[in-house]
Amino acid sequence: MDYSLQELLVAASAAEIKDGDVIFAGVGVPTLGALVAKLTTAPNAIIAMESGSIGPQPYRVILGIGDNPCVENCICTTSLWRLFSDQQRGYFDVGMVGGAQVDKYGNLNSTAIFGKGSYTRPASRLPGSGGANDIASSAKRTIITIPLQRRRFLERVDYITSPGYLDGYDARERAGLPGGGPAAIITNKCVFRFDPVTKEAYLYSVHPGVTVEEVKAEVSWDLKVAEDVKVTPPPTEEQLRITRILDAGGIYTQGNLKNLTFDKYINMLEESYESLKEIFKGVR
Repeated sequence: MDYSLQELLVAASAAEIKDGDVIFAGVGVPTLGALVAKLTTAPNAIIAMESGSIGPQPYRVILGIGDNPCVENCICTTSLWRLFSDQQRGYFDVGMVGGAQVDKYGNLNSTAIFGKGSYTRPASRLPGSGGANDIASSAKRTIITIPLQRRRFLERVDYITSPGYLDGYDARERAGLPGGGPAAIITNKCVFRFDPVTKEAYLYSVHPGVTVEEVKAEVSWDLKVAEDVKVTPPPTEEQLRITRILDAGGIYTQGNLKNLTFDKYINMLEESYESLKEIFKGVR
């Protein structure tokens, strides 16, 4: 099959979702992965969006948490406050998050890149937490999606926006965080999981055509590697079909967001409406 590594990232994210999971999904690849799972192997999964939407079945690609497709055909809409309160009560099985940096304990930074500066004078100021800290703190397990690049995979992130396992071992429990922590880091080249004792990330699988050496070259710490490194299963034909219908404009799988104009956006929405309506038919 002809597929991109970004499409494989979506399929690998979908594979982490179990039927019946309640998922707090961020916009972009996390939402794509959650929707692909619901439309293939996890029909009873329920997706929630930060704006307060529960169970959306959008007929158009979601570009932001305030986007109208977030509430399209949803089970109900409530408030952001209520959604996060329910998460703190432990009602969410999976949180799907990303960031600019990740470290070997699964801590994420989406606040600031220090460079040679500091928190108050960073090289780059980022959007911040939004709901990411709450998701990483409270969800029963989190799935991190992030491109594999050396500048992103650090031994220690510049700033912990969203906690993983903090300093490893039982640091998360000692900090009083209720959620279970990250289960996997899924990239465009491989999948990392976490040692059950040390909580340090290790290489679990490489995507087809990618070598262990390629992965290690993009990680800034002495990466542990599983004794039996697996090859990540490629996307199925059905996963690819669904992904390409959900993201027909290649916004997330081809990086076309930067080329999006208003006219292109309207055409993309009009073209996707009927096809998405068809694949969601009968799904709840």
